[in-house]
Amino acid sequence: KQILVLGLDGAGKTSILHSLATNHVKRSVAPTEGFNAICINTEESQMEFLEIGGSESLRSYWKMYLPKVLLLVYVVDSADHARLPMAKQLLHQLIQNNSTLPVVVLANKQDLEGAYCIADIHDALALSDIGDERKMFLIGTHVAEDGSEISSSMQDAKELIGQLVLETQ
Repeated sequence: KQILVLGLDGAGKTSILHSLATNHVKRSVAPTEGFNAICINTEESQMEFLEIGGSESLRSYWKMYLPKVLLLVYVVDSADHARLPMAKQLLHQLIQNNSTLPVVVLANKQDLEGAYCIADIHDALALSDIGDERKMFLIGTHVAEDGSEISSSMQDAKELIGQLVLETQ
């Protein structure tokens, strides 16, 4: 069982995955063309992440993988105000038919000027409309300078994902 990592192109999915896997920052500039799989081992478990690129041509694959996963990690660019409505629409479409799939929303790029705060992201994505049945988390993240250790928010996200994987297995 895998953890599916989705979000619009440019949201920072690959950089986040690399940071979670290595505990060090490596900013990725090339968009993921297709799929990116990463395995992360923690003391408690082995987590397999599957990232599917966020370009329009790849979004049709998103739904095919949803039934097979333990958890959805949805990454949004907190500073990309113009595309938040699209990110909201896609998220709601994804999870409408799966009321129990846990969702971790990573509001990425919190370090950028003009980035929406967590409360604004919560509202922009209409997370309160998603229902009470599912486990849903929203964490603000950012990937700092290349080579540095990951931020405490990234560490928190990694621990939360690990905990959710243990609970759902």
